[in-house]
Amino acid sequence: MAMEMDFGAQSDTGCVRENNEDSFRLAPEMNLFALSDGMGGLASGEVASRLAVDTILAHCREAEAKPALPLSGGRVDGVSTESNRLASAVRLANEAVHRAAQQNGNEQRMGATVVAVRFVDERMSLAHVGDSRAYRLRGSDLEQLTRDHSFVAEAMRHGHMTEQEAGSSALQSVLIRALGIDPEVEVDVTEELVMDGDTVLLCTDGLTRELSDAQIAAVLGESDDAQEAAERLIDLAKQAGGGDNITAIVLRRAAKPVGAFARIGRLGKWIKNSV
Repeated sequence: MAMEMDFGAQSDTGCVRENNEDSFRLAPEMNLFALSDGMGGLASGEVASRLAVDTILAHCREAEAKPALPLSGGRVDGVSTESNRLASAVRLANEAVHRAAQQNGNEQRMGATVVAVRFVDERMSLAHVGDSRAYRLRGSDLEQLTRDHSFVAEAMRHGHMTEQEAGSSALQSVLIRALGIDPEVEVDVTEELVMDGDTVLLCTDGLTRELSDAQIAAVLGESDDAQEAAERLIDLAKQAGGGDNITAIVLRRAAKPVGAFARIGRLGKWIKNSV
């Protein structure tokens, strides 16, 4: 059965930073969406995030043409071929960022976070490294689908820090896992069932540091249009301070079958995923 989706994306420098180190890519022809938050300062962060998302798309596109293309790294047990391909793409993104960092010299470190999803049939493959997040709104319930690979998140998981302490900690930006730091990286890969009416949000920490889960859920629940929701989230984050670059990708599965010509005039606003 074909899956019809509405999608929208927006990225903004924010109110404090001089340049935008976030990057995102939309590949609706593959039902593939990815974003990355670069680190390193000056142009390095921009290079890292762009390399990350471009490498992911390039590897998945190559695999579409050559299904027997070898995977980078070991196969993850218990998940589909598509999920393993996405994990492979993220590992290759790590190699690309690490290689660029080595060429850049030791005086300028380079790294990036990444979160990427791919929809196949009734399933969503999800891969991530770092503290960029994926959320799912189902009905009125917002669920974070990723676990931050950060110092404060790890401290909270082990009971060493409260949520309030984490929110005010000067160590919020310290990651324990990111692309480009080491030659190899562990990629978290999971699969989720996609139901009618589900909304998925991919975002960088510039959004989640400014908005609460309740605010995010309200915007996603109130906006009928995915692009409108992405833009509204960015605007609210800027109104709240906009202390970092902000990127949001909103993906929504249609709650009802959509007529074949209902959105012809809105290029890029809907896609079909063939079985």
